[in-house]
Amino acid sequence: MIPSANRTEEWLKKIKPYSKRLGEVPELIVEGKLSRMVGLTLEAEGCRASIGSLCQVETKSGKKIGAEVVGFSGNKIFLMPTGKTEGLEPGCKVIPLGENSLANVGMGLLGRVIDGAGNPLDDKGSLKTDAKISLGGTAINPLSRKPIRESLDVGVRAINSILAVGRGQRMGLFAGTGVGKSVLLGMMTKFTSADIVVVGLIGERGREVNEFVLKILGEEGMKRSVVVASPADDTPLMRVHGAMLATSIAEYYRDQGMDVLLLMDSLTRYAQAHREIALAIDEPPATKGYPPSVFAKLPHLVERAGNADDGGGSITAFYTVLAEGDDNNDPIADAARGVLDGHVVLSRSLAEAGHFPAIDIEASISRVMPDIADERHMGLAKNLRRLYSLYQQNKDLISVGAYQAGADPRIDEAIAKNTAISEFLQQSMDESVDIESSLNELETLLGAE
Repeated sequence: MIPSANRTEEWLKKIKPYSKRLGEVPELIVEGKLSRMVGLTLEAEGCRASIGSLCQVETKSGKKIGAEVVGFSGNKIFLMPTGKTEGLEPGCKVIPLGENSLANVGMGLLGRVIDGAGNPLDDKGSLKTDAKISLGGTAINPLSRKPIRESLDVGVRAINSILAVGRGQRMGLFAGTGVGKSVLLGMMTKFTSADIVVVGLIGERGREVNEFVLKILGEEGMKRSVVVASPADDTPLMRVHGAMLATSIAEYYRDQGMDVLLLMDSLTRYAQAHREIALAIDEPPATKGYPPSVFAKLPHLVERAGNADDGGGSITAFYTVLAEGDDNNDPIADAARGVLDGHVVLSRSLAEAGHFPAIDIEASISRVMPDIADERHMGLAKNLRRLYSLYQQNKDLISVGAYQAGADPRIDEAIAKNTAISEFLQQSMDESVDIESSLNELETLLGAE
């Protein structure tokens, strides 16, 4: 109820922290009550808030817990907490804040490690930001985007030569556990020709965050990088926010005219966090436990990367996709292939043989390569794929001695150059090879006797 006139001043003071404008009187009751908690979902009654808006839950001891509206039913709203829920009980105050999540962005984020809420995780003091932008991003008219016509040097020989990446392209890095995807991401972070690198570590082990920053990125790599870390023990909502925050930061730098490399590890953990939220509010599962809304969220995130309009910068993105049980056809992997501009597949058998990076060039493809590579580049890549595929198709015959030399000149050539091709596709994690050097080495390999 709206308070009586003689208590208006006292009431306005009470709601001041939760109102966007001093003296604003909400249409309905300001404070609701927490009525139920099932799993990670909070149910509140007596207040009204829109999807995606923020609320604050206050315990009787005075502890304040942030939450976001993720659904509603009748006069109830469903909330997902952004922090730990210890101390919650029936009757806790639920106060709508009247605003949606925003991302603090600016050049002061370079060299910093932050969490999914934008708070610093390092010991470098408070963050210096220039602006606040929507965490959900702003859609770009697809007809206004610059076409992808320029290559981006990622410093990895196998990718630069066989899977050319364009500025503004979205690539998937498909891999099982323990085959070197994080190390490959670190190489691209250090060796890329992009102006800014934004790394999103979403749902991974907390131990890997420190290792990625100290060992893989290093001091030099961090100078032009921003790391957003939301490890596996974060709430599902914070993991989702971490992925969205990393994308928002990349969008900000792109809008400043910079070329940005966005590395997100992993898109699968982002989808799993959405699955946890959807199942918690009783959305029925559809495919292997994933509700339909999860498959709608993937393109919303991925489509935010890419080129801006004329005069703007670009976001070239690599999203790792975890192939559970080494199955590259699980629902998330299959959905990701449909919305990305190509995929790099890492092979467990190559990784176990000590081949790094363990890129399976037969299963990998860059869909924009014909638009950014010249005739020489396309011809060299096509010839290497031909020789590599010929050897793999006849590998069993060759290994048991069933193939007789001279039976097929093409297979003879594949056998003769197999060792050189294998060495060409391998690279030390501390070695950087640019595009032109990659092509020159490949030309020498294919032209050698």
